[in-house]
Amino acid sequence: MRERLIGIDAGGTMTKVVLFDVAGNEIACERQPNVMLLPEQGWTERDADHMWAATCLSIRTLLDRTGTNPADIIAITPSGYGGGVYLIDRDGAPVRNGLVSTDTRSVPLIEYWNETGLREQVSDVIEQQVWPGQTLAILAWMQANEPGTLGRTAHVLSCKDYLRFRLCGDISTDPTDAGCAGILNVSRSEISSDVFKLTSLEGWLSKLPPVGSPTEVAGKINDNVAAQTGLKAGTPVVRGVYDVVGCSLASGVQQASQLAAVAGTFSIHSTLHRKPALSPLPHIQTPYPVAGQILATTATPTSASNLEWFCKTAMRAEADLARAQGRSIYEICNEMVAGTLPRESRIQFFPFLYDGPRGAPAGFAGLTASSTMPDLLRAIYEGVVFAHRTDLTYLLNGPDAAQPDVIRLAGGPSRSRVWSQMFADGLGLPVEIASGTELGAKGGAICGAVATGAYKDVPSAIKNMVKVESRLEPDPDRAGALSDKYALYCSAVETSVAAWKKTKRATTLQPDTPARKASAA
Repeated sequence: MRERLIGIDAGGTMTKVVLFDVAGNEIACERQPNVMLLPEQGWTERDADHMWAATCLSIRTLLDRTGTNPADIIAITPSGYGGGVYLIDRDGAPVRNGLVSTDTRSVPLIEYWNETGLREQVSDVIEQQVWPGQTLAILAWMQANEPGTLGRTAHVLSCKDYLRFRLCGDISTDPTDAGCAGILNVSRSEISSDVFKLTSLEGWLSKLPPVGSPTEVAGKINDNVAAQTGLKAGTPVVRGVYDVVGCSLASGVQQASQLAAVAGTFSIHSTLHRKPALSPLPHIQTPYPVAGQILATTATPTSASNLEWFCKTAMRAEADLARAQGRSIYEICNEMVAGTLPRESRIQFFPFLYDGPRGAPAGFAGLTASSTMPDLLRAIYEGVVFAHRTDLTYLLNGPDAAQPDVIRLAGGPSRSRVWSQMFADGLGLPVEIASGTELGAKGGAICGAVATGAYKDVPSAIKNMVKVESRLEPDPDRAGALSDKYALYCSAVETSVAAWKKTKRATTLQPDTPARKASAA
């Protein structure tokens, strides 16, 4: 028998099912796109049944393509984005579409909480910030705007917990997902009834799942799911962690001297602490399944997804040519950027396509008639690094801040030598990159290995399953040049925020003209 582990990572754009051996080697991966539903501006939803069908298809395809005997699978563990929400009724059917963590419908409610002082009180209780895609804020929005939803709901689940429910019927969560959801007292690692009383959301308390260990077998594959997926009935299903924690585990982060960074849809930075960090107050704070530590995290949607957008909208011809050559468009981008590095570039890019500081818009500055596509790509690479630096500066300043001496980088840029080096230069710390490409799923596999006894605990699993493949030291000359450019970037962002506010105010106050009235009609 060849012992194999399956990790699932249901992220913002794709659901990935990945096969690992017990040494942590990534054998194969199957992906299916997650269809984003946008019923109104700022609303991001997902069809839960469609995500489940995509997961089943990926599992079956993975087993078939690799010729894996289902009996060799010793555990399957889901992971997924944190925040958002999936609501099911007493029969297990979705009450409504699931919400993704990028959903911003609760912004007006959070602004009201801020004006009344409630936001600060909530943060004090949950030991982290209040943010729009947080489950607590979403439940408050639903209570105010969809009053019938509460009565139809039997269980409140996160993304990964919904997938585990479909795999084995288990209703539970783990401390990492509950922490990210804003429903946990992080110090005690238990559901905070106080925050639900404070926000007048007591009606949701009985619908919350119990909290259990992420390295525990929560159930087993039944005959029906076995028929849908090709898995063997009786295969253990492990509770797991949410994706940011999964990436941290799969990057080998175990101590305060290491900083976990993920560059994807979100710019994510996480540091380890012995107790909850309150100054600076992180966006997200969760228990961490290593030595009773706490993971403090910043997360803003200002990262590598900006490059993905640019490739899809401005580089279609280059992408078609790359495919015809059997290459990736991102390989082409890396080569273009590398070719620009010997010369100076003053072009700035502000990676705020999905949100910016105080509403700052995305865009380029400093373009001239001589600017080329490689110059624009370099600006995007640097702009993403600068956005990470802004978040990192916040996280690493304050009496409770950690003092890491190395960054463990995950996400798309970690697979680009030129971009990874730019992270080291721009952030001023060595960058280490662990083996594998699907670290969220690998974090699930680590939990699965511990739950089934392949390793005695998470540190033992990390020691045997995580290998650092490369280490990049900051280049002093490039680091100095990027620091100078970062100072200009920060100044330009502040100018942009002020100008954008004036533009929006002028648009709002513009009197109706006959043409505008006709257009509105």
